[in-house]
Amino acid sequence: MAADAIEVEHKYSPSESDALPPLASIPGVDRAGQSANEMLDAVYFDTKALALAAQRITLRRRSGGPDDGWHLKLPAAAGERREIREPLGGDQDTVPENLRQLVLVHTRSHALVPVARIRTSRRLTPLSAADGAVLAHFSDDRVEAQSLLTPAEPSRWREWELELADGPRQLLQDADALFAAEGVTVAALPSKLARALGPDYPENPGTAPKPSRSGPASDVMLSYLSQQVRAVKLHDPRVRVDAPDAVHQFRVAARRLRSALATFRKLTDTTSARFLRGELQWLAGTVGQARDAEVIRARLKDMIGAEPPELLIGPVAQQIQEHLGTVQQQGRAAGLAALDSTRYFRLLDALDAFLAVPPLSACAGNDALGTVGRLVSAERKRLKAAVRSLDGGAGGTPQDAALHEVRKSAKRLRYAAEAATPVFGTQATNLARAAEGIQEILGDFQDSVVTRATLLVLARQAADGSGSGFTYGRLHALEQQRGNEARLRFYDAWQQSGPKPLHWT
Repeated sequence: MAADAIEVEHKYSPSESDALPPLASIPGVDRAGQSANEMLDAVYFDTKALALAAQRITLRRRSGGPDDGWHLKLPAAAGERREIREPLGGDQDTVPENLRQLVLVHTRSHALVPVARIRTSRRLTPLSAADGAVLAHFSDDRVEAQSLLTPAEPSRWREWELELADGPRQLLQDADALFAAEGVTVAALPSKLARALGPDYPENPGTAPKPSRSGPASDVMLSYLSQQVRAVKLHDPRVRVDAPDAVHQFRVAARRLRSALATFRKLTDTTSARFLRGELQWLAGTVGQARDAEVIRARLKDMIGAEPPELLIGPVAQQIQEHLGTVQQQGRAAGLAALDSTRYFRLLDALDAFLAVPPLSACAGNDALGTVGRLVSAERKRLKAAVRSLDGGAGGTPQDAALHEVRKSAKRLRYAAEAATPVFGTQATNLARAAEGIQEILGDFQDSVVTRATLLVLARQAADGSGSGFTYGRLHALEQQRGNEARLRFYDAWQQSGPKPLHWT
């Protein structure tokens, strides 16, 4: 079974002759405990192109020490890494499947192969507080490392590590100062693997441009797209392990990407943007199927819970759970298949390539304030046109599809305003908030439309099985009323607090 922990540590670069620092002098440390010797032997895995190292991810199989096994280390918050462990197992060259899945968004269709072997002779010392609590562990390491990518002589060095246990972050800062006073500095490289690979180790990942009012409009687009690509990669492994809300967050990131590519299409090569938008639509739709069923399932569960028992004719709750449970399982299977597909990997490659060498149009270099302002304003006009098109059906009631188009336009305006926030500040924030309010109201309406369609399916199934459709009909009527209320809320919100335009002149 996998173990999961947060690792917080600092590494240092002493010389072979440096004496151990006075560890008990670190503020908060009462005593340094009995040291223990360990012999560690680790093989690191990555793609041949070092896709994991490029993201500052390490994956190793290590024997020796109390935590021998497979270790996957993922960047977390600043100065932290999330470490996931699996038992050693019998096959030394096959990465455990759940760890492989967690990095698939980076490795894609490329195999994981051994890239380095690192042997460490470690002297481990616990540092304790006065009450006996272990604050940190100090390691004095003698390291021998061999790159398995490029033929070279093994490299050897000495390294200190100080890893927090129950101690505060300040302990590391205090240790930095103490060690510096002894002439030992914080290590320049982030890991033993980085030193083992030498010049093969990838440079730091590129950073997205920082938008400014006087900068190019393309910086606004690329900054926002970079954020959403990171979100897709962040939530991909969470979707695979069925983490709470992961599918929703993943789909939102994909939709934001697609929406931004539409809003800023004049700043890019049309062919590239169109391809990405089409593939992102496929991705969000396929992976999101399970989420849609989950929302309807929860909605109907709440409705049934609020019904008087005498009005629940037949095994309604069971039938709903079985039907939507099956739909949800099928949706999850389809979503996972999409995440394992060559099509998805090619999309990720295309997104990376787009950000690395953006296919910008001539107007992408125009000033951000005016150019982005006009593009966001175009989305606001698009929303207003969608609202004007609500000419209604019988009795003056707008068609469901027309209201859904208004919702999609509001969502696109929201994401456009979010992207514009770095240059428009509060103006854009308020516009995004107003658009989100419209989107949420019409989201309730759309959930009602979809739920009613599900209730019709269930009612027909009950009728075909000689059951009763009474409760489904009642729930349908309640859901119809709920939808009508959402429709009225939308009109009130539009008239009272419709999205206000941006001003930049």
